[in-house]
Formats: sequence, structure tokens, C-alpha cells
Amino acid sequence: MALSSTKLPSFLYSTVSTGVINALYHKKVIDHYEHPRNVGTLDKNDPNVGTGIVGSPACGDVMKLQIKVDENGKITDAKFKTFGCGSAIASSSLASEWIKGKTTEYAARVKNDEIAKELCLPPVKLHCSMLAEDAIQAALKDYKKKQEKSNG
Repeated sequence: MALSSTKLPSFLYSTVSTGVINALYHKKVIDHYEHPRNVGTLDKNDPNVGTGIVGSPACGDVMKLQIKVDENGKITDAKFKTFGCGSAIASSSLASEWIKGKTTEYAARVKNDEIAKELCLPPVKLHCSMLAEDAIQAALKDYKKKQEKSNG
């Protein structure tokens, strides 16, 4: 397990020259893991910020994704914090990139299989891309709930 701001575990570095690490993670996963995009948090009390927290500490992967939406329904910012494996962190990072600057309608259509395909995730890691999709949906739901509450 690793936090999104950490590097690969030291025991994996010795395997880089042998190519074993390439069998563990695709280069796109490694890139997002070593250089995650949009790590951080937004003000959860802001009525224009939606927060989605998904996963289970018991299974080891927990993902928090936040979106900030403008008056036109455009996601002006997206931040995440993920506790989990490299594939979970990469899925969060990619998802945040994909939805930032897009509409909430676009974000609602992002599917886990698209994330998995882009990152070349093996079947055993598909749950990571599912968490990313679920986090997007949860953030959108929270944002819409806040908007309904503030609009009376």
C-alpha cells in the first residue's frame, strides 16, 4: 500500500533492470503512480465542490475524488487522494485528468472499462478502475445534492 504522493516500494526498484516491474505495471500506470496528477483536496464546505469517497479500508483501496463545478456545469478543478496500489492511484490520477475542464454530463459518462483500457490494467486490477468510476459518480451525486439544497 502506498499514498499517492509516494514512490514505488524500494523492493521493486531492484527489479527494474530485469524487466519484472514491467510485468507488474504497465508504463502508463507507472507514470501516473510516480507523477500523479491533481493530488490534493478542495474545500468540502464549498457548495460548488462535490466529494466522493469510495472503497473499503478493509480491502485496502480507498479513493477520494473532489470536483469543483462552475455555474455552467463545467468541472473547473478535480483533486484526489487515494490509498491503495499503483493501479488504484493511476486510475484516480487518470480519471481526474479526464474530467477536469469537462462538463458534469461528460464526467458522468466516464466508464471503468475506458480507464482500464487506457492504463492497460490486467483483469485482477479492474476493481481499481471501477473505484475511479464510482468516485466520479459519488462526487457528482454529492455536488448535485448540494446544489438542490442551496437552490431550495
